[in-house]
Amino acid sequence: MVGSVIKYQQYTEYKNSGVEWLEEVPQHWALVPCRAVVDHIVEKNSNNALDNYLSLMANIGVIRYEDKGDIGNKKPDDLSKCKIVRRGQLVINSMNYAIGSYGMSPYDGICSPVYIVLQTKKDIFLERFALRIFENTPFQKYLATFGNGILEHRAAINWEDIKNKYVPLPTLDEQKNILDFLDHETSKIDSLIEKQQQLIELLKEKRQAVISHAVTKGLNPNVPMKDSGVEWLGQVPEHWSISLIKYQCKEITDGAHISPDLENGEHFFVSIRDIKEGIINFDEALLTSDKSYQYLVHTGCKPFAGDILFSKDGTIGQTAITPSDIDFVVASSLIIIRPKCFKVTSEFLDLLLRSDIVQEQVESFVKGAALRRLSIQNLLKIWGVFPPIDEQEKIVEFVLFQLDKYKDLEFKAEKQVELLKKRRTALISAAVTGKIDVRNWQNPNNNNEAKTEFSA
Repeated sequence: MVGSVIKYQQYTEYKNSGVEWLEEVPQHWALVPCRAVVDHIVEKNSNNALDNYLSLMANIGVIRYEDKGDIGNKKPDDLSKCKIVRRGQLVINSMNYAIGSYGMSPYDGICSPVYIVLQTKKDIFLERFALRIFENTPFQKYLATFGNGILEHRAAINWEDIKNKYVPLPTLDEQKNILDFLDHETSKIDSLIEKQQQLIELLKEKRQAVISHAVTKGLNPNVPMKDSGVEWLGQVPEHWSISLIKYQCKEITDGAHISPDLENGEHFFVSIRDIKEGIINFDEALLTSDKSYQYLVHTGCKPFAGDILFSKDGTIGQTAITPSDIDFVVASSLIIIRPKCFKVTSEFLDLLLRSDIVQEQVESFVKGAALRRLSIQNLLKIWGVFPPIDEQEKIVEFVLFQLDKYKDLEFKAEKQVELLKKRRTALISAAVTGKIDVRNWQNPNNNNEAKTEFSA
């Protein structure tokens, strides 16, 4: 058991459940197969009676299709093959259950035929207690072992895999007490997680603000300023130059417009998916054959050390500086920007490209709703501001130092979120499997309310 839940009292007597994922359970708890507490519901929308299409989002639950945005599977044209879902029923994505794709539906509607729809037998098994059981990570992992699929997290399960698997069955009163306890405790954890996530977002905003201010205003607050003549740019240091970015570069081109040979790959073929947070991840990059590599080198798709890669498709504006120790070619989703080193350093230009003034200009040119795309022609219309080289180097040094500080704080906040999520998972598992005894637990909020009423 995780240390964070040991502080809670345990039951006085336990018995061996004989069930792999459960281990010991309280002596007085029953053990029953899933079919004894939930019914498998297969109600087809054969006459198209309903059109409220519902989707499952991992770690979120059941939502209306129109609320999920342009991600995941598309709504089918033919709704007659969908399953009907009633409010309060448990819905499981048979393909993605192991990664948290399940939930209790707050709506009447219809869902994908690959979803599993379950109705609890309410006289013995509370709906929300069933949700907590299926939310239990050990149970998820246990069921996933019976699924079919190459990838563990995509191993498809079905009702036949579920119905004979045993689950614990406390009394209804005890189920309710467990639910009250978990509602209170997980809400506190969720609040702490939300605060840490807000901190992470704030730190990201601060990082962006540091970059944008430094590359447009410089480091000296007392330096004489001049009107840039550009409304969105405002004033800039008097001695800085304002020009189109293309005039500071030797070349601006994009990557391969052919499908490279990916069999017998020897050389890295990098695309937008391999760039994140200014780093090129070669571990998952595709490999292309030597023949394709040589052709792409010949056609200018190989960046040089110090070149900046700029994403122009999908997630636009991601950047990375080409390292000196790895040879690779790039896909058409990336633009290669080669700075004139006597005018602008790679590091300063990289920061400028990440700044708000460039990103806002880029957004004004972006075309496409389904696939967002920026053309090279429009990138050539982007303006920037450029201090002398020695000042660029000082700005880069300052900004990178500040970014490292914020990144360290972000890392600590992310670790805290991770720990809190683990604590939440452990608490749910411990409560619904009887590893802790919460029968005598009292909601402190109720006590506070009682005190308030008494004092009044």
